[in-house]
Amino acid sequence: MSALQTSSSDVPTLLVKIFGKDRPGITAGLFDTLAAFSVDVVDIEQVVTRGRMVLCALVTEPPAGLEGDLRSTVHSWAESMKMQAEIISGIGDNRPRGLGRSLVTVLGHPLTAEATAAVAAKITKAGGNIDRIFRLAKYPVTAVEFAVSGVETEPLRTALVTGAAALGVDVAVVDAGLYRRAQRLVVMDVDSTLIQDEVIELFAAHAGCEDEVAEVTAAAMRGELDFEQSLHARVALLAGLDASVVDKVRAEVRLTPGARTLIRTLKRLGYQVGVVSGGFTQVTDDLQERLGLDFAQANTLEIVDGRLTGRVTGEIVDRAGKARLLRRFAAEAGVPLSQTVAIGDGANDLDMLNAAGLGVAFNAKPVVREAAHTAVNVPFLDTVLYLLGITREEVEAAETHDEQ
Repeated sequence: MSALQTSSSDVPTLLVKIFGKDRPGITAGLFDTLAAFSVDVVDIEQVVTRGRMVLCALVTEPPAGLEGDLRSTVHSWAESMKMQAEIISGIGDNRPRGLGRSLVTVLGHPLTAEATAAVAAKITKAGGNIDRIFRLAKYPVTAVEFAVSGVETEPLRTALVTGAAALGVDVAVVDAGLYRRAQRLVVMDVDSTLIQDEVIELFAAHAGCEDEVAEVTAAAMRGELDFEQSLHARVALLAGLDASVVDKVRAEVRLTPGARTLIRTLKRLGYQVGVVSGGFTQVTDDLQERLGLDFAQANTLEIVDGRLTGRVTGEIVDRAGKARLLRRFAAEAGVPLSQTVAIGDGANDLDMLNAAGLGVAFNAKPVVREAAHTAVNVPFLDTVLYLLGITREEVEAAETHDEQ
């Protein structure tokens, strides 16, 4: 039985640090060297930044009388590899991490040293310790992830999200439990989230009442008007439009940059994806087919004798309705609400964002940014992937797979 198996935190250990220019074979070479001294591996950490490697190995102390030989052998090997070595004696493993495990994702465009310092300082002030930092992406934004222990997720989120916009960064804080990588459900708003447009305004342009509709839409999204009343008022202005306008509006819809990448990557990684919209099924049904969405629900424009009547039919998808649909989709997908993600920009998305395990305000109105779990303020929808811990390399791998 090894020394590691028979002992606890009072076992003498050595921290072996190797640093220098990265090249193939360094890790294998170090452990080949250590293997000659019958040590057990307690921990390993390796980081490569701009071609420079730092490799740390925490190992048990070798049998009596061999530590000097181990030190000289490791230093000689490192010198032969044009690397530097440092060996530090100590007792036991790393100190236990504090209770509370969170993953903090920081997005910057660019990510400045000032913002990074401020985030790190806020983590410390909240009682957290940074255990590890990992870069998720370098474009279209810089995204880094901090593994933090010692503070519960909710107070850490409150400490970090407040004031993030003033630093020029977006910050998301999630629990580091296993569910983060479990299969989950992502549900998005459509207008000004999945697509760049407000669909009712596209219809209104064909009816010659675009400015009037846009004014009512803006007030509703700010939370100044009841959504259902504003919906009926706007739709009434479309009465008499020829139904052929539906095909024209579908052709005019512009996806948000990164939308296809977001959905394609999520689907490739086993996520289910849906949309809920205060807009119209005449557009969302088309988007569902084009993008391969698992779920889609919206209001339906009534068409009689080839013309829009100025009314909607069926259940109204409003603020409460979006949250209700999120729960319905989650039940159908077999995914707990804690494993759902909701993305939206308007006041009528707030109930849905708050009901989800992670609510993301995407280029949202101030009232939404303040209430959501986190906010993304860059124009690329696929940056949401980084909030889920998905790296740029995984995104590119998904795109490569789809091209084959």
